[in-house]
Amino acid sequence: MGEVRKQVNIYTDGACSGNPGPGGWAAILEFGQHRKEISGFMAGTTNNRMELFAAISGLGALKEPCDVKLYSDSNYLVQAFNDHWIDGWKKNGWKTSGGTPVENQDLWFILMAQTKKHHVEFIKVKGHADHPENNRCDELARAAIDEYRSLNQTENQ
Repeated sequence: MGEVRKQVNIYTDGACSGNPGPGGWAAILEFGQHRKEISGFMAGTTNNRMELFAAISGLGALKEPCDVKLYSDSNYLVQAFNDHWIDGWKKNGWKTSGGTPVENQDLWFILMAQTKKHHVEFIKVKGHADHPENNRCDELARAAIDEYRSLNQTENQ
């Protein structure tokens, strides 16, 4: 019989002001009665990178291998795993079906390593709908962009 792992829910979202532009990411981790919110920002990024970084950050916050349900409103993230896009990319030498290099390979490599450590089920949620955790992640990601802007304005004065 295999080891018993903690069951964790992770909710993620990424946001970008301009694409590319300053971006924010957020994740909410839930284990039993415990809840943790994490978020941050990056300059000159894209929405897809923030979606991936939110998932990386949420999984990276786990201190031991866990069974994870990761909820995201990003088709890009969820379909890459659930529809086996990654398998196709690997088979094609990290090229898309159109022959161009897959974008964000650095982040995909990190995510793939994390899915070897944890058992991760990717679950698509409708963005900006009635999903309180997704809405909270969006709020945190957008607040991170505002934080970036206020820090940047202070530096430029």
